[in-house]
Amino acid sequence: MTYLKKITATLAFASLSAMAQAANPLSVHILDLQTGQPTAGVTVTLEQKKDNDWKQISSGVTNAQGRISAMYPLDAPMQTGDYRIVFKTGAHYARLKQETFFPEIPVQFHVEKTDQHYHIPLLLSPFGFSTYRGN
Repeated sequence: MTYLKKITATLAFASLSAMAQAANPLSVHILDLQTGQPTAGVTVTLEQKKDNDWKQISSGVTNAQGRISAMYPLDAPMQTGDYRIVFKTGAHYARLKQETFFPEIPVQFHVEKTDQHYHIPLLLSPFGFSTYRGN
């Protein structure tokens, strides 16, 4: 394969990947309130409530910008219902050799409009956090 074909193939894949992520209905972002910097390397799970149980449907790890841009499974449309994002912050603070009061932060939310994008940012410190519905 020529160099030009390799670049073209790489750009096409990156473009398709970006489009898939842009079309994804759910994203997350973690910002460290102490440093003002993104929080990379945090495992995040997405769970859906079925009957009275939570079932994990995806997971990911925040990138260098503290983001997971495609949190919802790519092979299925989003359904109405109750969901929970769980930020596994304990391992992050253990890596930093820092104490934390919240080893996991579950954020429960309800989806009624499946044609909208849901963004869940987490503003994080070792002893507190805040979240809201972003876009």
